Amino acid sequence: MAIADWYFDFVSPFSYIQCERLPALAPRLQVRCKPVLFGAILTKLEHKGPAEIDGKRTFTYQHAYWQARALGIPMKFPHVHPFNPLPLLRLAIGCDSTFAAVQQIFRFVWRDGRLPDLPIEWAELAQALGVHDPDARIAAPEVKDELKRNTDEALARGVFGVPTLALGGALFWGNDATDMAVDYVARGCRWDDPEYARIVALPTGVQRKR
Repeated sequence: MAIADWYFDFVSPFSYIQCERLPALAPRLQVRCKPVLFGAILTKLEHKGPAEIDGKRTFTYQHAYWQARALGIPMKFPHVHPFNPLPLLRLAIGCDSTFAAVQQIFRFVWRDGRLPDLPIEWAELAQALGVHDPDARIAAPEVKDELKRNTDEALARGVFGVPTLALGGALFWGNDATDMAVDYVARGCRWDDPEYARIVALPTGVQRKR
């Protein structure tokens, strides 16, 4: 069984879709959940998120909903997006980033269309997760430090978007790369076709002025 680090952010609808697919990969792939702050990755790479580009925002939302429907995964967007995922990321880490806790948070947001922006919503989610004092838990220095470590680790490994499955030095970005990651594992975590190596080494023919 191969082991993959799964970098995700609760703000990402595609991360939710992939989360719902991961249990089916268990016989071949063991996943370690790594919550990261997607906004910090975008800032470091000086890149806009999909929701920050008007036309792309519209397409991204519709594409995510279409993917979920096509896969039979229930989805309901929360009342605002993007939203601040920081409390949810820290809450997941406060629950030791177990898959069960991560999935429960994802379903709260993306299946039920809810956000913890009201005290009663936050309290209900925390109670469902068995966290008795969520405000104190997410304020713990070790929780904050782990989220920063995860994000820094993702950047160091070349992660540029979420969700990303990292298998050694190979990165598989997006829900639509899930099958590609499974195929990679089935091939012994390597690509046999030399074309894979050739296209990675292609020289750059032109660069845009910045």
